[in-house]
Amino acid sequence: MSYETSRSEAAYKLAQQVIAGGVNSGARGPDAGWLPSPPVVARGEGAELWDVDGNRYVDHLLALGPMIHGHAHPEMTAAVTAAIADGTMYALPFELEAEAAQAVIDAVPSVELVRFSNSGTEAVLHATRIARAASGRSLVVRFEGQYHGWADQLEWSHHPDLTQAGPSMRPTALPGSLGIPQAFGAGLVVMPWNDVEAIEALMAERGGEIAAILTEPIMGNTGVIPPNPGYLETLRRLTTQHGSLLIFDEVITGFRVGLGGAQGIYGVTPDLTTMAKALGGGFPVSVVGGRRDLLELVADGSVLHAGTYNASTLAVAAVKASLGILSRPGTYERLYAISARLQEGIGRLLTDAGVAVQVQGVGPMFQVWFSETPVTNYREAAAHLNSPRYATLVRALLERGVMVHPSNIELWFVSTAHTDEHVDRVLNAFEDAVKATASELRAS
Repeated sequence: MSYETSRSEAAYKLAQQVIAGGVNSGARGPDAGWLPSPPVVARGEGAELWDVDGNRYVDHLLALGPMIHGHAHPEMTAAVTAAIADGTMYALPFELEAEAAQAVIDAVPSVELVRFSNSGTEAVLHATRIARAASGRSLVVRFEGQYHGWADQLEWSHHPDLTQAGPSMRPTALPGSLGIPQAFGAGLVVMPWNDVEAIEALMAERGGEIAAILTEPIMGNTGVIPPNPGYLETLRRLTTQHGSLLIFDEVITGFRVGLGGAQGIYGVTPDLTTMAKALGGGFPVSVVGGRRDLLELVADGSVLHAGTYNASTLAVAAVKASLGILSRPGTYERLYAISARLQEGIGRLLTDAGVAVQVQGVGPMFQVWFSETPVTNYREAAAHLNSPRYATLVRALLERGVMVHPSNIELWFVSTAHTDEHVDRVLNAFEDAVKATASELRAS
């Protein structure tokens, strides 16, 4: 099996004539590691994908996270089809909106009111606006290596060049793209993740200026980096002490690592939460939720929130259906068990091959680091990111029918559609891929 076959390559070349770069997101093209070109997908069903050349894959890319129920899940499809049969958009309230909102509130204890939007980027922008309005302050703390969307106000120090990133305890805020005005950096303070001493020092010095600490509760945009024990509790304590808000960006973790998100696992309650991806099970929808008093600023119009496409019928139908499936007893236990078996198998195969490895994950999201020790922050991860060894392994996996992103910046995901039989197939392919690439994988 080879994904670098003529029909995929021809389709990609055709797309380049009409789409900038041939793709509609930077994570999908050659610059992201899909060399010489990405496989072009024909269809998906359950936990599997087929490309236009007929190659079949067990899918652990899962569209970078949203497909928590796999592809074309019959209940998801039926719910959305039924909703759009009566119309897709009204720019007026309809009952299904409130039903979807109630499902979110029932699942996430910190959420008392919500507003829907269409993407994670929109949701995080809205959350930071609410925080600045509520606090009367302008500064937002964010962490190196985390990603909160591509907007000018937030796409800073995502994966910065360490030669320009400044001291580890007080990193320099660096824009993540050309075209972002330097002025936006004045509204941000960039800090190292998982460093209690650093954040305590910052808050002692500037806590009265800080509107919010914005963080992924589990770093999921530089592989998977869990919080050190007590770290999230420290953020909660410091924000409360200094009158700042704590915002959890659970665009990736929300409804994926648990029905209550990462905050439910760690028992730390933020003031505001953003969620997307698994929220809609593959349909474009996001949400900001949080304390009633904060969302009342939106309700009375003090904080503007608008969007013609917010809460379309298909979006909120997808939310209600996705959360309904996830609410069933045993769902997360099964997701965790499937993922644990996969992670343990991958770690064992690499260790047995003499390859130093850390398989880091929380439940059904994980990544493989070729490291002797656990990775706890961006600067520790930087030496391993976009690893050529990892890309070599992934190319071998693609040839053996396993779909995963070639950059270890991204993640392995597990869906409710994956079975033990899928794990068997993946581990068999993984064993063969490790044998085929052993010499490259052992190279330092």
